[in-house]
Amino acid sequence: MSRRALILGGTGLIGRAAARRLRQAGWTVDAPGREVDRGDPEALAAAMGDGADLLVDTLCYSAQDARTLLPLARKAVSTVMISAKAVYADSRGRHANSPEPPRFDGPVTEDQPTLAPQESDPFTREGYGPNKVAAERTLLDSGLPVTVLRPSKVHGPGNKRPLEQYFVERILAGNKVVVLAARGEGVDHPTAAANLAALAETVADHPGARVLNAADPDAPNGLEISRIIAASLGHVWTEILLDHSEAGLHPWHRGFVLDTSAAVALGHRPVGDYAHTVQETLRDLVSRHSWQDRARE
Repeated sequence: MSRRALILGGTGLIGRAAARRLRQAGWTVDAPGREVDRGDPEALAAAMGDGADLLVDTLCYSAQDARTLLPLARKAVSTVMISAKAVYADSRGRHANSPEPPRFDGPVTEDQPTLAPQESDPFTREGYGPNKVAAERTLLDSGLPVTVLRPSKVHGPGNKRPLEQYFVERILAGNKVVVLAARGEGVDHPTAAANLAALAETVADHPGARVLNAADPDAPNGLEISRIIAASLGHVWTEILLDHSEAGLHPWHRGFVLDTSAAVALGHRPVGDYAHTVQETLRDLVSRHSWQDRARE
């Protein structure tokens, strides 16, 4: 018999990727969208039914969300909660959403200190990370086999705000030059939704209470990403690399790299690197641009 998965937030970027991955592997997948209210315990219980082999929650932003998830997790063989790298703080308390970017000595492991947990508005820059921490701790303290995944810059087809659009728009406009601040050396580790989905499937085969970083096997900087996108679209431009300037700030200019060795040790095998996994997104962006051009005619 096929195994069953329930994905909360199944119509979003991460949920769709997980549903596709699991269905291709022979799973029965229920991925409700807006018809299930994430904050309604009765609706969640009805969606869960008698149980599931894998429960994936892409919509857990707060301790309250985590508390409503616990009854479902008790009926799941393995549970995955999607968190974020925004929980990490450096020695001065700086984090992904702080005014000043954090500074780490190297790739960030799961042992890196996090922000203090809070129960406040999770949908603000300052509140997002602390509320994710509170959600993580609520689930991990339950003693249930819940795996927390901490992705970085998630990318994939269907993303409502694709970062790659920054370079794609300039290429499709025929720009002959690309200007990059800090010589394009800024790195903000990308996480393909497809790679995140593959890790969720690995967790399904290895239930347990743990935290895992989730990111692509490579961490290209802004210059490398601009070159990947330009080459993929057959575009050639002159690179202007500035040392210190507000001009040329790109979506990856501030951030950090995640250490993913713990996920690999568990058995995770990524679908591909950034250059491979970004191709579908680029095709979508070009197609969307062509459709918009036709609509204007």
